This record gives sequence, C-alpha cells and structure tokens, in this order.
Amino acid sequence: MKFSKWLNQSKVPIAVIAVGTLMVVYLFPNQKKELPIFGPQDFNPELVDVELQNTKVLHTVTDFSLVNQDGEIITQNNYKDKVYVTDFFFTRCPSICPIMSNNMQKLQQEFLNEDDVMLLSMSVTPEMDSVPVLKEYARRNGVFKSKWNIATGDKKHIYDLARKSYFATVDYGDGGLQDFIHTPNFVLVDQNKQIRGVYNGTDTDDVNRLIGDIKSLVYQIN
Repeated sequence: MKFSKWLNQSKVPIAVIAVGTLMVVYLFPNQKKELPIFGPQDFNPELVDVELQNTKVLHTVTDFSLVNQDGEIITQNNYKDKVYVTDFFFTRCPSICPIMSNNMQKLQQEFLNEDDVMLLSMSVTPEMDSVPVLKEYARRNGVFKSKWNIATGDKKHIYDLARKSYFATVDYGDGGLQDFIHTPNFVLVDQNKQIRGVYNGTDTDDVNRLIGDIKSLVYQIN
C-alpha cells in the first residue's frame, strides 16, 4: 500500500505523525553522523610542522602539563576518556578573544551537565597571564572549574602543542620571547585523543556545527 493511501485511510492524524518525526530529530540529533579523524596529511601543510609533514601514522594529540586558574597541575589524565574542545587565547586580546570566550561559555552552558565533555583554553602569553590573572579571567567569564580549564605553562610547550599537536596556527617560531601566535580555531578532540574537527571560534554557524559534532561523539560513547 502506498504511504499516501495509508495516510488517507489511517485514523492517525497527519499532525501527530509530523510531531512524532520532529521529536525523533530533536531527541536524537546527529546520532548517525560519522566524523572524520584528522591527521597531518589532512591539514594545509603550512599548519603542520616539517617533522610531521607526509606522515601517515595515526595522529593523537601530545600529552601536556599545564597550570590552571586555580594553580593546579592539569594533564591529559584530567581529560582521559573525554571529548574536549581546546583553543588558544590571551587575556589582554581586544579583538577575537572576547568573541571566542563568549562562544566557549556557550559550549560550557550547552554541555554543563554532560560529564563526557570538557573545555581547555591555553594562554599564548604565559609571561603576562599568571595564575591570578587567569583566575580573574575565569571569574569574569563564569568558568566552572570542573568543566573548563583556563591554562598557562611553559611558552615553548604551549606553542609546540598549538603547532605540532593541534595544528591550530600557520605561524612559525620557536616559542621564544618574540614568538607569538593568534588563532580563532576551536579544535575538537575525541576520547581517544584524536582530532575530529577544526572550527572558527568567532563564527556562530561554525560553533553551532561544533555543538552538533560534539553531540555525535558523545552519542557514540554512550
């Protein structure tokens, strides 16, 4: 029997069917979406350190050791088995960073009760962004400690993470005093430390796409 004929003969109102369809879409968003796994070969070569270019080995983000807004050491163990979003910022940035922080707040609010999702922001000017400065920045931005770490640490370590681990910037440098990176990228990492997406943290549509992709990864975990 054709579906249209069945509808005409059925006692189930079309409106009820329509509402039911919408509920399925709402309750199970992106459940079948498969996100790609990104490696060095998938990025613009300018984003990839020379040592990693043409590498075919499965890429995972490097272990890190940083200090958060409460002066606590955080490592990959704090993000073990978590889906997380990371970005690179500095507290005195007057341009893109406030927009990025607002969108990180949006992510925090969206996944506040989702234990499998966390956030990580790393300062690109650790010499200026001390723990007390980050503490005040976190307070102003409504950061929940259990959800979002605002981090500092050794500058070369942070810059190596940006360039060799998260492929977040095209800038070159050695992490020295004159070295400086500035990127709007939000990088999505899954529970296996693999990069699953890169998004413009200043673009509303891209941030909404990121939210959907996070939900896809969390659905796969659960």
